[in-house]
Amino acid sequence: MREPIAKIDPVHISASLQPDAERYAFLAVELGATVAAAVSATAITIDERVTLKCEVPKCFGYGVCANCPPHAPSTQRMRAVINMYHTAVVFRLDVPPRVIVRDRDTIMERVAAYKKMFSIVSSLESAAFYDGHYLAAGLAAGSCKSTFCHDLDCAVLEGQRCRHDLVARPSMEAVGIDCYALAVSLGWDVFPIGSGVTADRVPVGVLIGLLLVG
Repeated sequence: MREPIAKIDPVHISASLQPDAERYAFLAVELGATVAAAVSATAITIDERVTLKCEVPKCFGYGVCANCPPHAPSTQRMRAVINMYHTAVVFRLDVPPRVIVRDRDTIMERVAAYKKMFSIVSSLESAAFYDGHYLAAGLAAGSCKSTFCHDLDCAVLEGQRCRHDLVARPSMEAVGIDCYALAVSLGWDVFPIGSGVTADRVPVGVLIGLLLVG
Protein backbone atom coordinates (compact mmCIF):
# COMPACT_ATOMS: atom_id res chain seq x y z
CA MET A 1 0.00 0.00 0.00
CA ARG A 2 1.26 3.47 -0.88
CA GLU A 3 1.82 6.01 1.89
CA PRO A 4 -1.15 8.28 2.66
CA ILE A 5 -0.93 11.90 1.57
CA ALA A 6 0.02 14.17 4.48
CA LYS A 7 -2.10 17.22 5.25
CA ILE A 8 -0.84 20.71 4.41
CA ASP A 9 1.22 22.01 7.35
CA PRO A 10 2.74 25.48 6.76
CA VAL A 11 5.15 25.17 9.70
CA HIS A 12 6.46 21.81 8.51
CA ILE A 13 6.65 23.02 4.90
CA SER A 14 8.76 26.01 5.89
CA ALA A 15 11.10 23.92 8.04
CA SER A 16 11.54 21.24 5.38
CA LEU A 17 12.08 23.58 2.44
CA GLN A 18 15.87 23.30 2.17
CA PRO A 19 16.22 19.58 2.96
CA ASP A 20 13.37 18.79 0.58
CA ALA A 21 15.00 20.85 -2.18
CA GLU A 22 18.23 18.91 -1.69
CA ARG A 23 16.25 15.68 -1.85
CA TYR A 24 14.63 16.76 -5.11
CA ALA A 25 18.09 17.45 -6.51
CA PHE A 26 19.03 13.84 -5.76
CA LEU A 27 15.72 12.71 -7.26
CA ALA A 28 16.46 14.62 -10.47
CA VAL A 29 19.66 12.64 -10.91
CA GLU A 30 17.85 9.39 -10.12
CA LEU A 31 15.39 10.28 -12.87
CA GLY A 32 18.17 10.77 -15.40
CA ALA A 33 19.59 14.26 -14.96
CA THR A 34 23.37 14.53 -15.23
CA VAL A 35 23.72 16.81 -12.23
CA ALA A 36 21.41 18.90 -10.04
CA ALA A 37 21.65 21.43 -7.24
CA ALA A 38 19.42 23.14 -4.71
CA VAL A 39 19.84 26.91 -5.01
CA SER A 40 18.46 30.09 -3.54
CA ALA A 41 15.78 31.67 -5.70
CA THR A 42 17.86 34.85 -5.58
CA ALA A 43 20.33 33.12 -7.91
CA ILE A 44 17.72 33.16 -10.68
CA THR A 45 18.03 36.11 -13.05
CA ILE A 46 15.16 37.40 -15.19
CA ASP A 47 16.40 39.31 -18.21
CA GLU A 48 14.21 40.79 -20.97
CA ARG A 49 16.98 40.13 -23.47
CA VAL A 50 16.35 36.40 -23.10
CA THR A 51 12.82 36.64 -24.49
CA LEU A 52 14.05 39.13 -27.09
CA LYS A 53 16.12 36.25 -28.47
CA CYS A 54 12.84 34.39 -29.05
CA GLU A 55 11.86 37.22 -31.39
CA VAL A 56 15.17 38.30 -32.92
CA PRO A 57 15.64 36.26 -34.99
CA LYS A 58 12.24 34.59 -34.78
CA CYS A 59 12.35 31.19 -33.08
CA PHE A 60 10.32 28.43 -34.75
CA GLY A 61 8.20 28.23 -31.59
CA TYR A 62 7.40 31.93 -31.35
CA GLY A 63 3.66 32.59 -31.44
CA VAL A 64 2.64 29.03 -32.27
CA CYS A 65 2.68 27.51 -28.77
CA ALA A 66 0.79 28.50 -25.62
CA ASN A 67 3.95 27.99 -23.57
CA CYS A 68 6.21 30.13 -25.77
CA PRO A 69 6.34 33.93 -26.15
CA PRO A 70 4.28 35.97 -26.55
CA HIS A 71 1.83 33.62 -24.79
CA ALA A 72 4.14 32.47 -21.96
CA PRO A 73 4.12 34.38 -18.64
CA SER A 74 5.80 37.75 -19.13
CA THR A 75 9.18 38.65 -17.68
CA GLN A 76 7.44 41.23 -15.49
CA ARG A 77 5.12 38.62 -14.03
CA MET A 78 7.90 36.05 -13.60
CA ARG A 79 10.13 38.55 -11.83
CA ALA A 80 7.35 39.09 -9.28
CA VAL A 81 6.74 35.35 -9.02
CA ILE A 82 10.42 34.46 -8.50
CA ASN A 83 10.61 37.03 -5.70
CA MET A 84 7.97 35.02 -3.82
CA TYR A 85 10.04 31.82 -3.83
CA HIS A 86 12.95 31.05 -1.54
CA THR A 87 14.40 27.81 -2.85
CA ALA A 88 14.71 26.10 -6.22
CA VAL A 89 16.32 23.08 -7.83
CA VAL A 90 18.20 23.44 -11.10
CA PHE A 91 19.34 20.42 -13.07
CA ARG A 92 21.33 19.72 -16.20
CA LEU A 93 20.77 17.01 -18.78
CA ASP A 94 23.83 16.40 -20.94
CA VAL A 95 23.14 15.51 -24.56
CA PRO A 96 25.69 14.19 -27.11
CA PRO A 97 26.78 16.90 -29.57
CA ARG A 98 25.58 14.91 -32.59
CA VAL A 99 22.09 14.87 -31.04
CA ILE A 100 21.81 18.48 -29.89
CA VAL A 101 22.85 20.06 -33.21
CA ARG A 102 20.08 20.59 -35.74
CA ASP A 103 20.57 17.53 -37.90
CA ARG A 104 17.59 15.75 -39.44
CA ASP A 105 19.34 12.40 -38.99
CA THR A 106 19.17 12.72 -35.19
CA ILE A 107 15.79 14.43 -34.81
CA MET A 108 14.17 11.46 -33.02
CA GLU A 109 17.02 11.26 -30.50
CA ARG A 110 16.79 15.01 -29.98
CA VAL A 111 13.04 14.84 -29.34
CA ALA A 112 13.64 11.96 -26.91
CA ALA A 113 16.13 14.10 -24.97
CA TYR A 114 13.63 16.94 -24.67
CA LYS A 115 10.87 14.53 -23.64
CA LYS A 116 13.16 13.27 -20.89
CA MET A 117 13.69 16.85 -19.74
CA PHE A 118 9.95 17.52 -19.56
CA SER A 119 9.38 14.21 -17.77
CA ILE A 120 11.98 14.97 -15.09
CA VAL A 121 10.51 18.43 -14.45
CA SER A 122 6.98 17.05 -14.21
CA SER A 123 8.06 14.29 -11.81
CA LEU A 124 9.91 16.75 -9.55
CA GLU A 125 6.94 19.08 -9.50
CA SER A 126 4.63 16.21 -8.58
CA ALA A 127 6.93 15.00 -5.79
CA ALA A 128 7.10 18.48 -4.29
CA PHE A 129 3.34 18.94 -4.55
CA TYR A 130 2.58 15.74 -2.65
CA ASP A 131 5.19 16.63 -0.02
CA GLY A 132 3.10 19.70 0.76
CA HIS A 133 4.88 22.25 -1.43
CA TYR A 134 1.65 22.83 -3.31
CA LEU A 135 2.95 25.99 -5.03
CA ALA A 136 5.94 24.21 -6.56
CA ALA A 137 6.27 24.89 -10.28
CA GLY A 138 8.62 23.44 -12.86
CA LEU A 139 10.09 24.92 -16.03
CA ALA A 140 11.69 22.88 -18.79
CA ALA A 141 13.88 23.57 -21.84
CA GLY A 142 12.85 24.14 -25.43
CA SER A 143 9.38 24.21 -26.95
CA CYS A 144 6.75 21.73 -25.79
CA LYS A 145 5.15 22.00 -29.24
CA SER A 146 8.22 20.78 -31.10
CA THR A 147 8.65 18.09 -28.46
CA PHE A 148 5.10 16.72 -28.24
CA CYS A 149 3.00 18.26 -31.03
CA HIS A 150 5.47 18.93 -33.83
CA ASP A 151 3.04 18.27 -36.70
CA LEU A 152 -0.06 19.57 -34.91
CA ASP A 153 -1.42 23.01 -34.11
CA CYS A 154 -1.30 23.94 -30.43
CA ALA A 155 -4.64 22.83 -28.98
CA VAL A 156 -4.60 25.53 -26.28
CA LEU A 157 -4.32 28.32 -28.85
CA GLU A 158 -7.42 26.84 -30.48
CA GLY A 159 -9.34 27.04 -27.21
CA GLN A 160 -9.00 23.35 -26.40
CA ARG A 161 -7.37 21.37 -23.61
CA CYS A 162 -3.62 20.77 -23.90
CA ARG A 163 -2.87 17.28 -25.20
CA HIS A 164 -0.07 16.93 -22.64
CA ASP A 165 -1.36 19.20 -19.89
CA LEU A 166 0.51 17.68 -16.94
CA VAL A 167 3.85 17.57 -18.72
CA ALA A 168 3.91 20.49 -21.18
CA ARG A 169 5.05 23.79 -19.70
CA PRO A 170 7.14 26.86 -20.55
CA SER A 171 10.89 26.63 -20.78
CA MET A 172 13.10 28.72 -18.54
CA GLU A 173 14.05 30.90 -21.49
CA ALA A 174 10.41 31.40 -22.53
CA VAL A 175 9.77 33.36 -19.32
CA GLY A 176 13.04 35.30 -19.43
CA ILE A 177 15.24 33.27 -17.09
CA ASP A 178 18.91 33.45 -18.03
CA CYS A 179 19.58 29.72 -17.69
CA TYR A 180 23.11 30.09 -19.06
CA ALA A 181 24.03 32.53 -16.29
CA LEU A 182 22.47 30.26 -13.67
CA ALA A 183 24.34 27.21 -14.97
CA VAL A 184 27.67 29.05 -15.15
CA SER A 185 27.18 30.32 -11.58
CA LEU A 186 27.11 26.67 -10.52
CA GLY A 187 30.38 25.95 -12.30
CA TRP A 188 28.73 24.06 -15.15
CA ASP A 189 30.14 24.24 -18.67
CA VAL A 190 27.68 25.59 -21.23
CA PHE A 191 28.39 26.13 -24.92
CA PRO A 192 26.39 28.36 -27.31
CA ILE A 193 25.00 25.96 -29.89
CA GLY A 194 23.24 27.63 -32.79
CA SER A 195 22.03 26.44 -36.18
CA GLY A 196 25.50 26.78 -37.69
CA VAL A 197 27.30 24.60 -35.14
CA THR A 198 28.48 21.12 -36.08
CA ALA A 199 28.96 18.30 -33.59
CA ASP A 200 32.75 18.39 -33.84
CA ARG A 201 32.91 21.94 -32.47
CA VAL A 202 31.44 21.33 -28.99
CA PRO A 203 32.15 18.62 -26.38
CA VAL A 204 28.58 18.39 -25.12
CA GLY A 205 25.13 19.91 -25.36
CA VAL A 206 23.09 20.71 -22.26
CA LEU A 207 19.41 21.09 -21.44
CA ILE A 208 18.62 22.92 -18.21
CA GLY A 209 15.48 22.56 -16.12
CA LEU A 210 14.20 24.25 -12.97
CA LEU A 211 11.86 23.48 -10.09
CA LEU A 212 10.66 26.41 -7.99
CA VAL A 213 10.00 24.69 -4.67
CA GLY A 214 8.62 27.28 -2.29
